[in-house]
Amino acid sequence: MTNPLDDRLLALTAIVTVAFQLSFFLITYALRFDKVTDFAGTTNFLLLAVITLTVGGAYKPRQIVLSTCVFVWGVRLCAFLLYRILLWGEDRRFDDKRNNVARLAAFWILQAVWVWTVSLPITIVNSKEVSKPLNALDYVGWGIFALAALLEAVADQQKLNFKNTPQSRGRWTDVGVWKWSRHPNFFAEMTVWWGLFLSSINDLRGAEFAAIASPIFITLLLLFVSGIPILEKSWDEKYGRKDGYAEWKNMTSVLIPIPPSLYVGIPKSIKSTLLLDFKMYNPGPKPDVDQAITKKPTEETSLVEEAKHTA
Repeated sequence: MTNPLDDRLLALTAIVTVAFQLSFFLITYALRFDKVTDFAGTTNFLLLAVITLTVGGAYKPRQIVLSTCVFVWGVRLCAFLLYRILLWGEDRRFDDKRNNVARLAAFWILQAVWVWTVSLPITIVNSKEVSKPLNALDYVGWGIFALAALLEAVADQQKLNFKNTPQSRGRWTDVGVWKWSRHPNFFAEMTVWWGLFLSSINDLRGAEFAAIASPIFITLLLLFVSGIPILEKSWDEKYGRKDGYAEWKNMTSVLIPIPPSLYVGIPKSIKSTLLLDFKMYNPGPKPDVDQAITKKPTEETSLVEEAKHTA
C-alpha cells in the first residue's frame, strides 16, 4: 500500500502526534483541566500503533504482535493513570504551569517528542511491506516485554494499594516489589521498550537503526529528567528525617530489582556503573532541606506529587 507522506510513516506520525497533543494542550490551558495529560500521552501511543499498522497495510506477524504489545501496555497504563488522577483529584505537577502558557506548552512539546520518539520501532516496522520471518530475537524481545509489562502493572497496583491505606501516611512505599527497588515501575517502563526494540531489529536497515533512540530516550528521561531525580528529591524532603528511611535507601536498589541482602554487599563502584545507582540519587541531607523539614515536621504532601511521568 502506498504511504501518504513518506516511506517510513515518520511525517504522518509526527503530524498526528503534534495535532493530538496540541488539542489536549488547548483543553488543558483553556479549562485549567490537567486530568487529561497522562491520558493524552498513553492514548497517543495506541493511536500511532493502530494508524501505522492500518496505513502500512502489510499485517505481517511481527507487525501484529508489536502493535498488540503496545496496545495491551497502553490500555492498561491509560486505565490505571486515569483512575489514579480521578481518585486523587488533581495533578500537582502542574501547580506552576496552569497559568503559565510557556511552561505548559513546554510540557506538551516534550510529551509529543516522547511519544513520537519512543514509538519509532513500531512505526518503522509497521511501514514495511516485506518482513523477515520470526526468529529467536523476536521471542526474546516479546518475553522481555511481557515480564516488564507484568512488573509494571504489579508495581503500580502495589503502590496504589499502599497509598490508600491509613498506615501509609508519612511513609514511603516499601512493600512488594518496592522492597527490591525504589523505582520498579520505572525499571519496567524502560525494559518494555528495550524488549520491543529487540524484536524490531529484524526489520531495520541502515539509518532505520536510529530507532534505538526509543529505548535510549525513555531510559535517559527517567534516569535524569522527569523520573527518578524528581521523586528522589521529593522523598528526601518529605521522609529524610523519618526513622528507617535512610536505612531503606541504603538497602534498596534505586532501579534494578535486587534482594536487599545482596544489594548491601555490592561495592559502590559496581552500583553506580552496572546498577545505575548514581550518587546524585543519594546526596545526603542538605541544611535547607533539614530546616524545611524541621519547620513542618507533620505536614503531609499530596500523594499526587509522587505521580510517575508516562509523559
